[in-house]
Amino acid sequence: MTRVATYSAALSLGALYLLPWEGWLGQFAGHMLRHMGLVAVVAPLLVLAAPGLARRAGIPVLLGALIEFLVVWFWHLPGLHGPARGVLWVAMIEQASFLAAGWAVWASALMAREPLLGAGGLFLTSMHMTLLGVLLILAPTDLYAEVCGRAPNLTGQQLGGMMMLGIGTPIYLFGALALARASLREGHDEIA
Repeated sequence: MTRVATYSAALSLGALYLLPWEGWLGQFAGHMLRHMGLVAVVAPLLVLAAPGLARRAGIPVLLGALIEFLVVWFWHLPGLHGPARGVLWVAMIEQASFLAAGWAVWASALMAREPLLGAGGLFLTSMHMTLLGVLLILAPTDLYAEVCGRAPNLTGQQLGGMMMLGIGTPIYLFGALALARASLREGHDEIA
């Protein structure tokens, strides 16, 4: 399992950064795809690739969820999103922090002493990701055009919001449901 997860994480990172997503999807949606790929695909694969490291980190579930929440919302503030789109070193910090925050929430959830606690952390994360995606979709104007120094593209922002909903929400919910199922099985095994 760890070898498959390691190769999958490496392939996912390659696909995220070697393919021209911005050219195919537009600037905002391409950026959002990378962001979602880091927090919802690469991060859990890295936890599965090195479960011992995740266990030793011992991150409490609520702390992992809080870290992920703060990092995601911090970088989606228009004043911070602009520099992350225009200055390479800021973009590198942004992307690294997305990966670290994603790793923190997945490590805390998947290695929780009680699977139901982990499920709760992933449910919380899916809710705030869903909220941010809906805000991007329903915003009446492009929130980032002015700070990014580009023409408004509300459709691109809405597509990015839909990517949050279409990628992040189901992955976090699936993880939460898998952990809830594991918790229910443990409870059933104790009764039997």
